[in-house]
Amino acid sequence: MLDFRIDTFLTVCKYMNFTKAAEVLCITQPAVSQHIKYLEKCYDTKLFEYEGKKISLTESGKMLYETVATMKHDEQYLKEKINHEKLGIRNLKFGATLTIGEFILPPKLSDFLNKNNNMKITMIVENTEELLYKLEHGEIDFALVEGYFVKNEYDFIVYSREKYICIAGKDYKLKKPSHVLEDLLEETLIVREKGSGTRDIFEKNLERQNLTIDDFSKVIEIGNINAIKHLVKDNNGITALYEIAVKEELDNGMLKKIEIEDLQKSHDFYFIWRKNSAFKSFYEKLAKEF
Repeated sequence: MLDFRIDTFLTVCKYMNFTKAAEVLCITQPAVSQHIKYLEKCYDTKLFEYEGKKISLTESGKMLYETVATMKHDEQYLKEKINHEKLGIRNLKFGATLTIGEFILPPKLSDFLNKNNNMKITMIVENTEELLYKLEHGEIDFALVEGYFVKNEYDFIVYSREKYICIAGKDYKLKKPSHVLEDLLEETLIVREKGSGTRDIFEKNLERQNLTIDDFSKVIEIGNINAIKHLVKDNNGITALYEIAVKEELDNGMLKKIEIEDLQKSHDFYFIWRKNSAFKSFYEKLAKEF
């Protein structure tokens, strides 16, 4: 069980405000200050630095936060596991990005649940940015993501490697012959919302060619893959998605690939969890079962 003063520290980190932390914890502000001073004395370091009324974590404070936030999540997860074990129930709460959650996981989850009929599952489908936030704040146990993340801040396993392609409707006429990304700039580009892994990858590809999404003649943002596919099938523009998300439409000829030489041809999907978790071996085993 973690020291109660760690809870105070984590609450201050969440709000970066001693007064708000005191309100949330239902204690006085002087008590919050005493708890932080105790921890600073214990670790012989300053945890916060002050600039006027604003506070921020010192480097030592960041190290402590990363460590105890993981410990806090592990403690909560352990309590849940013990309680569920008593009831004969196992529980998983995790996140998946849209491509993974909609096009990769369903059949795998079906097999997994058939083999683990006492398992209770909660899957949250969000973009990579939102899932990283939920993971950092202990709202989910692990995540399967397609977008970029800071690899030294998490433990992870490569979950799969998927083909990444540019597509158009079967009857779509390109403005000009297109072999590289720059050739596509006169087209209408249909993309996912900011924070999505699918969009991040396309933007990174553009950056490597000194281009941005804003260089396209017209950009349409849609937060739903099926809606994007519908618009592309109706020749409203082009897009870049994972091949697995459009396999059916490619097979039946409703969509076609646009072969672009300088577009990244594949990308890794990752199974990630909080760094240095006590449940590392469990997550590694689970990643192989999913």
